[in-house]
Amino acid sequence: MTTAIPPIDDTAPDPRQTRAGTWFSRAENWLDDRGKGAWIAAMVLGFIFVWPVGLAILAYMIWSKRMFSGNCAAKRHRHSLRTAATSSGNSAFDAYKQDTLRRLEEEQQQFEAFLERLREAKDKAEFDQFMEDRARRDDTSGNGEPAA
Repeated sequence: MTTAIPPIDDTAPDPRQTRAGTWFSRAENWLDDRGKGAWIAAMVLGFIFVWPVGLAILAYMIWSKRMFSGNCAAKRHRHSLRTAATSSGNSAFDAYKQDTLRRLEEEQQQFEAFLERLREAKDKAEFDQFMEDRARRDDTSGNGEPAA
């Protein structure tokens, strides 16, 4: 009696790596959902119970820029923007919300256009000043005087 040996799937991920990756990702997401305070609490507890763990968490927070950038709050803000696009079920409120969002987008575009014009004017003024200084320098060096 012969038994068939199933083929080995070389493309399947290593279960140890998958479990470790999801465990770390789940812990990271759990702490991110609770904000920067949860990261700091985990770091302090790590220092209290096993100081290398606290040091590792501190290093990770600095390396991933969670310590200074407010990354956790940015994720929550993106989530709130996503929920702003969904319908509330009240058609009058949804129409008001759409109108307000459209108006805010127009104001943002107008402000960005204003900033662009402001940058262009500043660049032009700096360039004109450079050209005037250069022309003045060429005039003084053409009169026999040494250029500065």
